Amino acid sequence: MRPVDSVSEIQDLVTDPGSPLRHDRRHLIAFVTDADSERVLRSSLSDMLPEPPDIRRGGIRAAYAAMQKTTSPRILIVDVTGEEHALKALADLAHVVEPDVCVLVIGELEGLEFYREITRGLGAADYLPKPLARDLVIRHFGSFVLGRSPSASTALGGRVVAVTGIRGGCGASSIATNLAWHFGVTLRHHTVLVDPDLYRGNAAYLLNVHPGEGLQAALESPERIDSLLAERAAQPAADRLHVLAGESPMGAQPKFAAGAADALIDALRKRYNFIILDVPLAPIPLYRELLSKAHQQILVMEPSLVSLRDVLRMTPQSQGKVQGQLPLLLLNRLGLPGGLTRRQVEDGLKRKLDLVIPDLPRQLRMAANLGEPAIINNAAYRKVIAELARSVAGAGLLDTLAGSAPPPPERKRGGWFSLGRNK
Repeated sequence: MRPVDSVSEIQDLVTDPGSPLRHDRRHLIAFVTDADSERVLRSSLSDMLPEPPDIRRGGIRAAYAAMQKTTSPRILIVDVTGEEHALKALADLAHVVEPDVCVLVIGELEGLEFYREITRGLGAADYLPKPLARDLVIRHFGSFVLGRSPSASTALGGRVVAVTGIRGGCGASSIATNLAWHFGVTLRHHTVLVDPDLYRGNAAYLLNVHPGEGLQAALESPERIDSLLAERAAQPAADRLHVLAGESPMGAQPKFAAGAADALIDALRKRYNFIILDVPLAPIPLYRELLSKAHQQILVMEPSLVSLRDVLRMTPQSQGKVQGQLPLLLLNRLGLPGGLTRRQVEDGLKRKLDLVIPDLPRQLRMAANLGEPAIINNAAYRKVIAELARSVAGAGLLDTLAGSAPPPPERKRGGWFSLGRNK
């Protein structure tokens, strides 16, 4: 069976009588030992599932008891927190679940050896240490929930985050700029902010940086791009924050070469921990190529009917090919005079918003005129940007851990706990 490519396809499979996903089998059941983990799992997985996630309180022993009495789900999440003999308990669980179940494990233990033992020795699909973060869960569990096989090639290198405004004036550039500042200056990660709009882009000016000519040159001659050239083309905004932007005459027509976005992002990922893309919503091949390279996309909307309509029109096509999750949806300028309320927006979208930023016209306008990030002097804005950063970067340390190990050997088709079954 080919990989499942969307939430709607999962729903089609579940409702299809001829589908290998049987009607007597739940898509996902999770057992967790604490309220925080339950909240994060529910928030992370709800939009990907054709049914509400079945999350139960209890650890590995509760999962063992339940699986003795019920049909195994397609995906089983188990919590080994507090279990003294976690590996033995997982091996015992292998004897009471169906061979093709996909088991995902969470727990309090960290370390490469434990990770290897669970994923290689016991054959579980993945393991995440607590405390869980929404983005961490989506990135590492989302591919399995959506029926995809995670790509090892995307694990190494910096994390690419694309910020896209649903319409012009939604504040996407301000959000991208402040997010980049938070990563580069507040958190001290090597960060680059990329603004590919050579005509109307203003991300560089929001950080009091003059656009250079390196971006356009790199996109026109991708064969010359390497990590050193990409770094030299970027303008420094702070010690660990650079800006890669350009400015072309309005009548000019730059000739971007095919594959330029791939070459640029691949080079930047070798140099920076975070690559923040301020990508406009427009049918331009370069923008589409950049979005396809993003590990996480943030869609920024404002509280208006036209913005809501555009979200409903474009969200299903917004997911890049390396993303294992749905885009984050951020409502900016809540409280705008004459604008919709949060409840009206969520009712119209038939989903919860991931983040909300209040309307701060005076503060943001002043920051833009001064060429400095709004998070420096505005606590409310700073708090939301910090929360956004946690949402899109929760799995950074685990990426390093998993990426440092060689890929696990190919698993036999017989089941997920082959070692436990052969004891």
